Amino acid sequence: MKTAMVVEPDLAHISTGKRKRKLNNELLASAFLGPYFIFFLVFSIVPIFYGLFVSLHDWTLIGKVKFVGLDNYVYALQDSDFWASLWNTSYFVLISTPLMIITSFGLALILDSRIKGRTFLRIIFFMPNILSVAVVSFIWIFVLAPYSGLVNTVLHNIGLLSLGTELFWLDDPNLAWISIVMITLWWTQGFNMILLLAGLQDIPIDHYEAATLDGANTWAKFKFITIPAMRGLIVLITVLQVIASFKVFGQVWLVTRGGPGNETRTIIQYIYETGFTANNLGLSTAMSFMFFIFLIILSFFQLKFFGKKVD
Repeated sequence: MKTAMVVEPDLAHISTGKRKRKLNNELLASAFLGPYFIFFLVFSIVPIFYGLFVSLHDWTLIGKVKFVGLDNYVYALQDSDFWASLWNTSYFVLISTPLMIITSFGLALILDSRIKGRTFLRIIFFMPNILSVAVVSFIWIFVLAPYSGLVNTVLHNIGLLSLGTELFWLDDPNLAWISIVMITLWWTQGFNMILLLAGLQDIPIDHYEAATLDGANTWAKFKFITIPAMRGLIVLITVLQVIASFKVFGQVWLVTRGGPGNETRTIIQYIYETGFTANNLGLSTAMSFMFFIFLIILSFFQLKFFGKKVD
């Protein structure tokens, strides 16, 4: 009787081969990530630390004058205009964010339903988002103009404005922020709408079919299926929208220049004016860091609060 020979695998050779493949994969990943990391380091990390260095100096457009330590931060904390502009921005966020989320969600629900022309409506709703802030501002300056503007003309035609009465949308302190909110809503809601629409289309249709068999109406499906499934995405979009709204600058600067008076002057505009109009880059950089810390703290509390709701 012949005995079959059993060949023992070369475990050391196999282990070496696995290590080589792992090393090759890591080198390949590093080759792809390396250029991005270099750009991120040069254009993001280094400027942050350089900005921190600038904020500790009396620094003008010409260059460094002298080291002042934390004096710029102390001055900013005592600057009433800094806090007024931060409040103006916060007021805009409080008004605009709920409107943007609700409007975008409503449009996403409409586009997710089986209506005719959905593709055309998606293009129409999203199209303003591709326009530049300069184009958007230019359009709305004419739309909101008194006497000849589209909004006032429509209000006259439907009888909401009497003859000889005009609304000065951009010059009235009570209407200026409403105008900015309208402009921003029309311009930016398309992006949130697309994200929410993608989330709605990701909900399995089986859930709705099962609910229909159980006798659930449209409201019950929305309350017990749509909202729970979309809650995480809504939280994410809300946090991102709050941060984006706090950084509002372009449309305000081009449409109202922060007026009337300083009623619509945002924190970004005030930082810009401090640095490039008042020629105090050190102070404006200190304000930027304070604003940055404020946004980090705000985002942290948002995620902690909404995270509990999601759980």
